[in-house]
Amino acid sequence: MSHALKQVFNKDKTFRPKRKFEPGTQRFELHKKAQASLNAGLDLKVAVQLPPGEEQNDWVAVHVVDFFNRINLIYGTISDYCTEQSCPVMSGGPKYEYRWQDEHKYRKPTALSAPQYMNLLMDWIEVQINNEDIFPTNVGTPFPKNFLPVVKKILSRLFRVFVHVYIHHFDRITQMGSEAHVNTCYKHFYYFVKEFNLIDTKELEPLVSVCV
Repeated sequence: MSHALKQVFNKDKTFRPKRKFEPGTQRFELHKKAQASLNAGLDLKVAVQLPPGEEQNDWVAVHVVDFFNRINLIYGTISDYCTEQSCPVMSGGPKYEYRWQDEHKYRKPTALSAPQYMNLLMDWIEVQINNEDIFPTNVGTPFPKNFLPVVKKILSRLFRVFVHVYIHHFDRITQMGSEAHVNTCYKHFYYFVKEFNLIDTKELEPLVSVCV
C-alpha cells in the first residue's frame, strides 16, 4: 500500500463511517476468512469463491459491507476534488450518465451532480445494510426473498462510483500513488460480482479494459 494511502487509512478518512462486524459473530469470522485470503496474496479469482461449508448469502452479505467500506474510502480520498463545479453531472465520460432514483424524493430517474449522487447513494446503502430485515445479523435468521435483488442494486450502484473515479479522478489517485490499491480493489469487486452473477455484463462495459 502506498504511503499516501496509508496516511488516508490512518486518518480513517471515509466518506461515511465504516460499518463493522460484531466480534464473535459468524459474519465477523467470515469477514476474517475473506481478509485472510486477500492478505495471503491468493489469486483474486480464487479468493472470491465460496468457502466450503459456507452459505452463499452470508458470504455475499459480508462482501457487500466490505465493498461499501472500501469504496467509501476510495471516494473519500478524492471527494474534495469531486465538486458541483468539476462534476456537475454524475457520469463516466461522455458516453455514460447515471441518474438517481429512489422511493422518496426522486421517484423518476433524475440528473444530479456527482457529489449529490454520491451522498444519496451512500445514505441509501447505509439504510439497506443496517436493515435487519434485509441483512439479518443473527445466525439462523433467514435472508429475505428480496436479498439478492437488493444486493444487485447496491453493487451496480457502487460500480458507478468506480466508473466515475476511474474516468474523472484517476489523475488524483495516481498523484497519491494509490492506483495499485484502487486497481486491486476494483478487480476484487469485479471478480466477485462475476463469480456470483451480481451485475449484468453490459453494465460492466465502462471499465471492461481494467480487468482484461
